[in-house]
Amino acid sequence: MLCSSTENATTGDSSDSGGAVWTQVSASDQPPAESTSNIPGSASSSVSPHPRLPALPTAATGRFQLPNPSFLSLTSDSSSRRHVGTPRARATPGSSGGPRAQTPASGHAGASCSSATSASGASVVVAVVEGSGLARGQIGMASLDLRCPELIVSQFADTGTYAKVITKLNILVPKEILMPDTASDRGKGSKLFNLITQNFQGVAFTAIRRKYFNEKKGLEYIQQLCTPEFDTVLMEVQMKYYCLSAVAALLKYLEFSQNSLYPAKSLKVVFKGSEQTAMIDWASASNLELVINNSNHRSNHTLLGVLNHTKTAGGARRLRSSILEPLMDADTINIRLDSVQEMLLNEELFFGLKDAVSHFLDIDQLLSVLVRVPKQQTIQAAEAKITHVIQLKHTLNLVPRLTTVLSNCHTALLKAYSASLNDHRFDLILKQIHTVISDNTSYVRGVLDMRTQKCFAVRPNINEFLDIARRAYAEIVEDIAGLVDLMSEKYGAPMRTSFSSSRGFFIQMKRHVNAFPDGRLPAEFIKVTKNKDSYAFTTDDLVKLNDRCNHALREIYHMSSVVVGRLLSTIHENIHCLYKLSEAVSMLDMLLSLANACTLSDYVRPEFTDTLAIKGGRHPILERMSVQQTVANNSFISEGSNFIIITGPNMSGKSTYLKQVALCQIMAQIGSFVPAEYASFRVADQIFTRIGVEDDLENKCSSFMVEMKEVSYIFRNVNDRSLIIIDELGRSTSAEDGFGICLAICELLMGLKAFTLFATHFLELCQSLESLHPNVEVQQMEVQHTRDADTGAESVVYTHTLTQGCTEERHYGLHAAGLTSLPASAIQEAKTIACNIKQQFLAARNSRLDPDSLREYLRGLKTQYEAELQAVDEAEPEDTA
Repeated sequence: MLCSSTENATTGDSSDSGGAVWTQVSASDQPPAESTSNIPGSASSSVSPHPRLPALPTAATGRFQLPNPSFLSLTSDSSSRRHVGTPRARATPGSSGGPRAQTPASGHAGASCSSATSASGASVVVAVVEGSGLARGQIGMASLDLRCPELIVSQFADTGTYAKVITKLNILVPKEILMPDTASDRGKGSKLFNLITQNFQGVAFTAIRRKYFNEKKGLEYIQQLCTPEFDTVLMEVQMKYYCLSAVAALLKYLEFSQNSLYPAKSLKVVFKGSEQTAMIDWASASNLELVINNSNHRSNHTLLGVLNHTKTAGGARRLRSSILEPLMDADTINIRLDSVQEMLLNEELFFGLKDAVSHFLDIDQLLSVLVRVPKQQTIQAAEAKITHVIQLKHTLNLVPRLTTVLSNCHTALLKAYSASLNDHRFDLILKQIHTVISDNTSYVRGVLDMRTQKCFAVRPNINEFLDIARRAYAEIVEDIAGLVDLMSEKYGAPMRTSFSSSRGFFIQMKRHVNAFPDGRLPAEFIKVTKNKDSYAFTTDDLVKLNDRCNHALREIYHMSSVVVGRLLSTIHENIHCLYKLSEAVSMLDMLLSLANACTLSDYVRPEFTDTLAIKGGRHPILERMSVQQTVANNSFISEGSNFIIITGPNMSGKSTYLKQVALCQIMAQIGSFVPAEYASFRVADQIFTRIGVEDDLENKCSSFMVEMKEVSYIFRNVNDRSLIIIDELGRSTSAEDGFGICLAICELLMGLKAFTLFATHFLELCQSLESLHPNVEVQQMEVQHTRDADTGAESVVYTHTLTQGCTEERHYGLHAAGLTSLPASAIQEAKTIACNIKQQFLAARNSRLDPDSLREYLRGLKTQYEAELQAVDEAEPEDTA
């Protein structure tokens, strides 16, 4: 049925003729050039003592060439293009606005990551296409990270809310989103187009001509570019027309916007269906603070911050992705748990792996630049090529060490990675590199030292002109050192040669020297800057030497890149073994991070059964934040008792407990131990939360309407294996309406087999539901009352302990108000009014009057109340007089 309807996925052919290919919707003059400034380990400046070895200053600038202008047709919209990081979510997944991308500054962590969302920014380009006609709701997506040569394709069916699309895009953190121009259609966009543009206003949006969404061309791309190790993906995608269409448009666009090509058999292509991982909508991820702290976006008080002890950027990315998309297969989860447990039990394995993994660079980023072939050679590209070969040599030298550490492991996953690393291609590539690159060339982090390594990377006697250029460069550096010595002798002040990537070589001198008692520096010192305790300056002669140095460097880089280019062409057919290495290192890094989290707190290995049972469970984020020991609580949910109502006063810990259960569930499903004495979980395929009350001004929704849309979203997507967390439903409207809608929604939820935790202040729910439904259980957050021996004042102590039964507390809102700076007279007046209302309510409810008489009695109370108010109003002027 789908095959016949998917013919609408493409129209026309994919030829390059016929005018413009895409239209830029968000304002941007041109696609950005590929930058080489984010090389791992690079630094902006480096200050060193008197150098005697040559060092490389900043490479000469070269211009990135744009594609043929006739191929582009860019028109600006009102929104501007800018990079965004992990998007900040709105709490309305069911609304048309949905979660919004609001949090800039993201990326990948470096050596020791505290957050996977910190660093240089988004780099993922995503193509999205939707079926039409009978296939509407079928979504095809293709994404490629410009720093990682992994093409991820997916096709799935979504509901009218497009919750899966929004969630997947939020997880990917896109830099740019591509869609067919027919979806926008001159402002009359489709529902999916409008939803994406509303939710990702900070992300560049590009409309591609529909004919480039061609499934045949997409299949050809995958056949040509997919590495042999992953070519089984063809069996998965050959009949999935929409994801193939997205692949065609994505790769065609990248070819021209990045001005580079991917060679044959160079990409890792992976198909990811929505059935492989549990779905957590972005509003729930925000409510649970999985990757972003709602109070402070820079804080690491999130689940990611608790678990993230990764040492590589790839490990941090994998951990973040796992938290947002937990596993659903219990066998796969247990395999991860086995590996974490072995690391915890084998101290030698744990520290050996930790030390070995920490030295790896970002292999994905390295692969990305190695497999791409720039269409135009520049000095920057030449310098980058040399850097990447040095990084490749450094990476391959670490493989034997990692293999040795894994040789004595016992669990299936670690054995599998150990076997994958016993690949002869690693040694073969390394031998080929050693024929061209000097043995003493290594990857270093200092910018000056790294430039020296690049300058002398190629072995001598391979290119005679290269050797001459390097000798000339070394002589210039010696001349610079001699010049600084002469300056120091001339003025009788100790000076040293320093270097930065922006200034090149310059001179540094302590500020407290006595050579210049009046504080005036000689006129020949130019471009003087004052630091905390030193001067930094240069001279005309040094500027000329820097120019000569840069010219020599350009010659060295150009000739070295020719030699290195020939080397890369010989090793290219074997370079794909690095995909296996990247997979192994990132997974090992993530597992080490999970094991490391266990060593910092008392975690236990979870089991997977048909029930959710936690003994002594603790909130993982609160436990990390709190100086004191957190209160542990038990949890039990089964098919026979799957609806738990939580009652208790304000500030008693209901919301914290609800989040605690959901966080432990997510931790268990990513393969982590959990903070508890014992833990058993039922694998959840969806996790929903309805937490917090706030207006949605952008979509003109009150807080109550936000609640209703979120609950509607839950009902559209829930199934029997879901976990539902609902906190304070129906409190944003009148008491009668709120209680009514709350009771009706509870009865609907109780008809499902989903596990539901429901916190409420409507205590009448407990009596109404527990007596009628056997699967309902009522629990409370216990409080204690104390009385001061001297003053007799009563106070409430929050134990934060969960017990059976419905809370007996009354007027606990007034207790909470009393903790603020409200006047005591106002609090006392409120207590009096609340007691009177309660007495009148009880009198009316327990009355034996017939309905008509009771109605007359209530009218009389109302009339009496209005008369009392009028009397007070009339008496106020007299009192004032």
